[in-house]
Amino acid sequence: MTEAMPALTLEGRVDGTFVVETAAVESTARPELMLTYAGIVGDRHEGLVRPSNAREPWYPRGTPMRNERQLSILSTEELAEVAAALNLPQILGQWVGANLVISGIPHLTQLPPRSLMMFPSGATIRIDGDNDPCRKTGKTIAAQHEGRADLEFGFVKAAMGKRGLVGWVEREGAIRAGDAVKVRTWRQAAYPG
Repeated sequence: MTEAMPALTLEGRVDGTFVVETAAVESTARPELMLTYAGIVGDRHEGLVRPSNAREPWYPRGTPMRNERQLSILSTEELAEVAAALNLPQILGQWVGANLVISGIPHLTQLPPRSLMMFPSGATIRIDGDNDPCRKTGKTIAAQHEGRADLEFGFVKAAMGKRGLVGWVEREGAIRAGDAVKVRTWRQAAYPG
């Protein structure tokens, strides 16, 4: 039997709140997000269920399944690291479809599944896991930088392990830019498999 590992509480800040309104990757800044159990009101990822896609090859494409990807959460610090690796002055969260951009949480993308993000309104997000970078997002970044077609595939490599997290609403409430965020996570030993 292994020894129990204690919970860990981290504190950060919401630097930006965004809604994805169309089928495009980009999101639009909003002063506040209203979260319901279906996700962010007005976001294209809103819904209790979603159709399976290429991420779930074990299901026939389009199979209804739990929507564990209601929100996309990125780190201000990790976006800066990816921008530096690509020799860019910055990468804005809205270019890559962020719903939340958060600062002050070290290695945000490495937070384990089941971690909780809690906000002053009582809104709580349960983390499902990390969000792998894709060339579609890289293409969106390339569109912001004329003559940098290399960014379409370069982003995938540079953002691996730094593309942020996806999660779902565990408790309803509002999230505002400038809010504090408390992250509760559990220290985890590597799976011995």
